[in-house]
Amino acid sequence: MKHTLSRISSRITPLFSMIFKLLERQADHTKLTRHIVALNKKQSSTEIINEVALCLKDILNYRLFAFVIKKEKSVDIWLDPRMYKKSLENIILEDFCIKNKECLNYLNHTFHPDEQEEKFDMKDLVFYELNEENCYSRIYMLPQKHLYSYHDEVVNLILQACSAALSRQVKIENLKSAAVIDPLTGCYNRREFESQLKRNISGAIRHKNDLSAFMFDLDHFKKINDTYGHLAGDKVLQEVASLVQKNMRTGDILARYGGEEFIAILPATDKVKAMELADRLRAKISNKTIVHDNVAIKVTASFGVSELNRHADMTQIIQDADTMLYKAKLNGRNTVMPGLIKIFSNKETEKRKENTIFAG
Repeated sequence: MKHTLSRISSRITPLFSMIFKLLERQADHTKLTRHIVALNKKQSSTEIINEVALCLKDILNYRLFAFVIKKEKSVDIWLDPRMYKKSLENIILEDFCIKNKECLNYLNHTFHPDEQEEKFDMKDLVFYELNEENCYSRIYMLPQKHLYSYHDEVVNLILQACSAALSRQVKIENLKSAAVIDPLTGCYNRREFESQLKRNISGAIRHKNDLSAFMFDLDHFKKINDTYGHLAGDKVLQEVASLVQKNMRTGDILARYGGEEFIAILPATDKVKAMELADRLRAKISNKTIVHDNVAIKVTASFGVSELNRHADMTQIIQDADTMLYKAKLNGRNTVMPGLIKIFSNKETEKRKENTIFAG
């Protein structure tokens, strides 16, 4: 009797296993269909990636998921969970042949130095490539559940849908960018700056936050064009704009206001902090050497800083920055107005404490 039951059990177990696998496969394809429909309704790259992450979490229950998009000058990363950042970051730097971590832009997290980090077993890491005409990306994943052969089919289907949606979205975003980006410097153009400033002023007033701005232009820029040519002048503008952008926060906004003149919005920043930032940027610009046709070019910039107050509007904050920029020019150029005068007493000097007052 026991022998008979054992034989029956040995036949039924594989049968149940097959039935369970078929049911799970059917359920996973139902989930996949739902996610693909949702994915095609998304209206930004981040929303598309988020939907892919939800789909793969739903079906594969991953321990790690990272979506990495290669762009012209940077790499965008969507990461879940955040504690695997350090280990994965080293892989991304190697795979994408990147030397500078500053080129990595995290879409869904802001990290802090003291955050908990964990390593993972490299042998369990899998990756998939998406290579469209205007978009190269990789997906890294550590699946947590047992994978069946059909899971490759599921992953490939969601990635095909993602690839098409992402490529379409990148084209749309490129068209939008063309209308708002200055083609020479990669900064926002003046029209988009004014639109961004209106939104930021409304937000600052609504949430009672600080808001500052600075305007700067390059000193004696006409002389650079006359001496070295307009191509050299263009390179100077490009490299100065790039330097300033790299040394501003992610949420700050830089625009080319006209010619060699630039303007920036600094959300959640008071006037003193804005002046300190402007002075750091001024120093970096004056210390930079720009090489064009084997000729070293030095340039300086003058800055004017303003802030939003109860009575200020968009016109006023721009006008105040422009007035301060004019004062900086009158004060000998390569300076910031209003400036900071640092006052030290003997005791304060020993303790390295400082007070600041405005000049200008």
